Amino acid sequence: MPALGVSVAEGTLVQWRKAPGDPVEADEAVCDVATDKIDSELPAPCAGTIVELLVAAGETVDVGTVLATLAPLEPIAPIEPVAPTAEAPAQDASAEPARGPRTGERHSRVVLALAAEHGVDVDALTGTGVGGRVRREDVLAAAADAGERYAPPAPVELSRMRLLIGEHMKRSLEVAATVTSWIEIDFSAIEARRRALGVTALPVVAHATISMLAQFGDLNAWLDGEDFIRHDDVNLGIAVSLGEDGLIVPVIRAAHELDIPALAGAISGLAARARAGTLGADEVLDGTFTITNPGQFGTVMATPVISQPQVAILDMEAIVRRPVVVTAEDGTESVAIRPMCVFGLSWDHRALDGVYAARFLGALRARLESVD
Repeated sequence: MPALGVSVAEGTLVQWRKAPGDPVEADEAVCDVATDKIDSELPAPCAGTIVELLVAAGETVDVGTVLATLAPLEPIAPIEPVAPTAEAPAQDASAEPARGPRTGERHSRVVLALAAEHGVDVDALTGTGVGGRVRREDVLAAAADAGERYAPPAPVELSRMRLLIGEHMKRSLEVAATVTSWIEIDFSAIEARRRALGVTALPVVAHATISMLAQFGDLNAWLDGEDFIRHDDVNLGIAVSLGEDGLIVPVIRAAHELDIPALAGAISGLAARARAGTLGADEVLDGTFTITNPGQFGTVMATPVISQPQVAILDMEAIVRRPVVVTAEDGTESVAIRPMCVFGLSWDHRALDGVYAARFLGALRARLESVD
């Protein structure tokens, strides 16, 4: 093993390019070695035949270790010993080859790469090499031992509700050309309105959304195969989380007939019955448009999946107070802290286009920012 640098004390034999009995030309690459400093090809010192390989691929050995023996085609002068350094004392080329790695604080590049590949903490290993140095075999043994100790968790069957939700969502993504458009809304007026009524923001948003669906009827619709059905009544679905048990979307029938306090009561009642498991069968059917409200858990943007055969779902995210640019009636601009919320509308491109979805979101924003 040659000294490939002044401070190099050891090297790792990466691969042999020749085998015993192979002929070699002078300066032909015989093997590849790696050190902390460089990677290099080692050339044959003369033409001849490889007799024996003394160091295995992957093994780390001291500088000066004999790697192989070569029968030259003609006698050559003996190779001088490697010059001594602080890290690598001179060794007699005729001495018995040292097979183990040198004692030191650094790990070889091959050992470090192998440890990273197998997730082994190389510093926690007790090496079997010279001076306790960690060798390639130590890393592989530790990786194998860790594999034996690791027992994967037992499989857990999904609940029937989880399976049904998965099937429904997967089918929706397969049949619908789903696109999601977002818009940001200043909730200042909504916050004032909901406080005055003693309700949350959701029924205020729901009431405004229902009024906008009267103007954008293509969103209050079903697309079943090639049948596109617009609905006059708004049967509003409200997504309700059941925690680990999944999600359900109870429906407020004829929601367009309710004012904000009545909507608040209907949403609260449906959510309570959903979590108690007492919903009637007709309370989860025939929704024409859905609102989901993951923002109550702190999220700021999502791409909800459309509930088939509906053509759209509105996502209401977290209300976040932050600085925004506001424009006064005289056109002057200033920076103010406002409660802001991102709405996402996932819609089916088979039923409508982006301009229609954008116009709906713009109209909804205008209504919500001026609600009284």
